[in-house]
Amino acid sequence: MALLLEHEFKPLPADKQVETLPFLEAVAHLPPFFDCLGTPIVYSPVKADLTGNIKKIRAVYDSNPAKFKTLQNILEAEKEMHGSAWPKTGATLALMWLKRGLKFMLVLLQSISDGERDEEHPNLICVNALKAYEIALKKYHGWMLQKLFMGSVYALPYKSDLLKALEKGKEVKEEESIEKIHQFLSRVTPILDAIYEMYTKMNAELSYKA
Repeated sequence: MALLLEHEFKPLPADKQVETLPFLEAVAHLPPFFDCLGTPIVYSPVKADLTGNIKKIRAVYDSNPAKFKTLQNILEAEKEMHGSAWPKTGATLALMWLKRGLKFMLVLLQSISDGERDEEHPNLICVNALKAYEIALKKYHGWMLQKLFMGSVYALPYKSDLLKALEKGKEVKEEESIEKIHQFLSRVTPILDAIYEMYTKMNAELSYKA
């Protein structure tokens, strides 16, 4: 799973504080995942959104690495700095959307690795993508975006082609690819869960539709 395991995520510490720089360096390798899904009209904007949000958070971090050592440091500082405009501003807003894009990716991969599928068409990933969209993104999208996404699942690649793309074109047994997906998920899921938990605790989650 060359694409997913290219850059390791640092294990989540006991205090669940996610260090900004290692997180950004690892996550910067993930936007090409959306190239593997085809349907450029839908997934190219998602990829661009992820990349743009990573850059926004990185710019804030680079402005004062000591002050913004963890993602929580960023949210706390921006809350104080922006007042009533927070959390719909700055790196707080960028991370909010970044985590949603990552959630879509992780739920999709988890569903595939769990063996969830359409029994009549086991090599299609529509079931997995619809589940990921419902959980991660649908409630934040307006009617037009929802229609676009729901329609796009029928143009997704076969599971075998997706796994091959994630291996960067190498022929690998499906069991091996699924095991690598498990490895990736075991590293990233606790980090993403901690970020979601942080947004809930700080009352930083917004439900407006894009």
